[in-house]
Amino acid sequence: MCGIFVAVNTAGYFTWEEFDRFESLTDRVRYRGPDGSGYLALNIKDGTVGDCDHFDVFLGHRRLAIIDLSSSGTQPMRGAGRTWLTFNGEIYNYRELKAELKDFPFRNQTDSEVILATYETRGPQAFKDFNGEWAFAIADLEGKKVVLSRDRFAIKPLYEFVHSGCRYYGSEIKQLIPLMPSVGLQKDTMFLYLNQGLLDCSQSTFIEGIRQVKSKHNVIISLAGGAVEERRYWNYSISNGPSDIGSAAQEFRRLLSDSVRLRLRSDVKVGALLSGGLDSSTLAVLSDQLDPGGVETYSVVSRNPAFSEARFVDALVQHCGIPNRKIVFDESAVVSALGDVIRHNDGPPASFSTLAHYRMMEMIKKETDVTVVLTGQGADETLLGYRKFFFFLLSRLVRQGEYTAATRQLAGSAWHRTAVWQFQFAAAGRYMWRTAQAIRPYLFPVGGIEPIAECADMSARQIADIDRYSVPNLNHYEDRNSMAFSLEMRIPFLDHRLVNFALSLKPEYKIRNGWSKYILREAVPELPNSIRWRRDKQGFTIPEAYWLRNELQATIRGVFENSILEEMSILKRSAFLKYYEEFRTGKRSIWHTDISRVLMAELWARSIFGNTAPDRKPASAPAGVMSSS
Repeated sequence: MCGIFVAVNTAGYFTWEEFDRFESLTDRVRYRGPDGSGYLALNIKDGTVGDCDHFDVFLGHRRLAIIDLSSSGTQPMRGAGRTWLTFNGEIYNYRELKAELKDFPFRNQTDSEVILATYETRGPQAFKDFNGEWAFAIADLEGKKVVLSRDRFAIKPLYEFVHSGCRYYGSEIKQLIPLMPSVGLQKDTMFLYLNQGLLDCSQSTFIEGIRQVKSKHNVIISLAGGAVEERRYWNYSISNGPSDIGSAAQEFRRLLSDSVRLRLRSDVKVGALLSGGLDSSTLAVLSDQLDPGGVETYSVVSRNPAFSEARFVDALVQHCGIPNRKIVFDESAVVSALGDVIRHNDGPPASFSTLAHYRMMEMIKKETDVTVVLTGQGADETLLGYRKFFFFLLSRLVRQGEYTAATRQLAGSAWHRTAVWQFQFAAAGRYMWRTAQAIRPYLFPVGGIEPIAECADMSARQIADIDRYSVPNLNHYEDRNSMAFSLEMRIPFLDHRLVNFALSLKPEYKIRNGWSKYILREAVPELPNSIRWRRDKQGFTIPEAYWLRNELQATIRGVFENSILEEMSILKRSAFLKYYEEFRTGKRSIWHTDISRVLMAELWARSIFGNTAPDRKPASAPAGVMSSS
C-alpha cells in the first residue's frame, strides 16, 4: 500500500511553485509510504515530460515496498509506451495476468507494471480483470488524458477536489484541504453520522467540496478538450447458486482458499489477525494449510477477563497447531488515541472501537516485524453475520407466507441461543422502521434519512451494506489506522469472486436453524467446535458505555459548556446534555454510540473549524482526550 497525489489542469498550466507544493502534499502522507517517493511533472497537452516550470499533470507517490522491493518498483512508473502510473494498492492476480500479456516487454516483477501493461494492451475496461484493491492514476501522453480508477469495494481511498479548472486527487483528505480557498462543513454528511451512525455511505465527505471517487469506476479526464467521464468497469453478477448445501460449502471453501492464496503473495512478511472469532480463525486455518508454519497469527488480548478472547485463541492454536503471538492490550490507552485517530481518519470515527483498533495496529507495529496482515472484514456483510440479518430474514419469510420456515429459524435461534437471545433494543432501534425514521432530539434537521431499516430483498440489502452502509466505513478505518503505522491490511472475504458467489446463495444457506454464516461453518469443519459453533459475536470489546457514564462524565460536560456544532446549527447543546444525563442514569434505553459520536464530532469540528467560527470563544478539549502519541 502507498500514498498518492495527482493534480490535473485542464484549462491551463501549473508552475514550479505549484510543483513544490504538490510534492509537499504528496509527503503529507509519508507514513503510507516510508520506503521511497517520486514526483513527476508532465505536459500532456504538449506531449513533454519533466518540465517543472510548465506542466498540466503532476503525479506524486509514497512507496511502501511489498512486491519487488528493488528500485524497479519506484513510482511514478513508466509503461512501454508514453504512459505513467502512480498506484496505491495490490493486484493479487498479477502473475496470472502477466502470463496472458506475453507480448508486453516487462522490465520488473511488480504488480504495478501489470496495470500499465493491461491499460496499454486492453484499455481501462480491462481493469475488471484485476483481483485486488487499488486507487491509481495513469497519465497517457499519446491519448492526451489521465485515467483514474478505484477498486470494487472502496478498500483503497481516493478523494477529489475540483477548483478553477483544476482537479486534485489524494489518498487522504488532509492532502486536499490546503488547496481549498475556504473550508466548510458538509452538513448533511454530519447529520447522517450523528443521527444514524453512517459514514462513507455516499461520495460526500465531512468537508464540503471534497468527494470520494466512486468504487467500481474509472474517471477519464481529457486534456485535449477538458471533458471528464465516469465509467463503471464492474458490477455484481448474481446467478443461481448450488442447489444443495454440500456443494455450496465445497465451492465456497475453494473460492475462499484461493482468495487467501492470492493474498499471501508478498516479498515481505505476512501475518494474520486472530481474534478467536469464526472469520479470523478460518483465515488462520486456511493460511496455515497453504503455507504451513509460514503465517504467524497475532492476537491482541485484554488484561480484563470479561473482555478477553484468549480462551478461543488458545482453543484454535492447540487444536490446529497454528503459530500465534499474543499481545496484551491496555484499555486505559484507548481514549487518549482519539486525537490521533481523528487526524488519521480525517473525521470522527463510528465508535471507540476504532480507537482500540488504532492501538492494536500500533502494538503490532511495535512488537512484531510483520508488514502485511490478513483481516476478516467483509464476512458479516457477505454471509449475513449481523444479528439484523436474522430479523430481516424472519420478516421476509413472514411477508411471503413461509410461516413454517420462519418458525424453524426462530425455534433454532431460541434453541441454540443465538440472535433471539442476543437481541438488544437500544442497538436494534436504528433498524426498526419507526425509530429508524426519527431524528435525534438534540439535532437540527439539516439532512435526510437513509432507509437502513428496509430489506425488500436479501441480496439487495447485502449489496447496500457492501456498497454504502457498512463495508466502506470498515475499510476506511482499517486503511487509515493500519497505514498510520505503515501496515498493509488484506481482506480475503472481499475477493469479488467470493462476494458474487455469496450473494448468489440462498439466504437459508447463510442463516440456517438460527445459525448465522452457516455456509462458513459448514465449509471449515476442522475448526474446533468451540469456535465453529460459537454463538456470540464479541469481537474486540471495550467498556465504551461504562467509560461514557463514568470516567468521561466530566470531560463530556466540560466539552459541551459551549459547542461549535451548535454554532453551525447542527446540534442543540442543552438537549444533548439532557439526553446524555438520561443515558448516564439509565432513565432511557440509549445506545452508547449515540453519545460517543457527538463527543467525537465536536472534537473533530473544533480541530478543523475552531478558529474560523465567527464570534466564538476558543474551546479546546480537556487534557488527555485529544493528545498526540
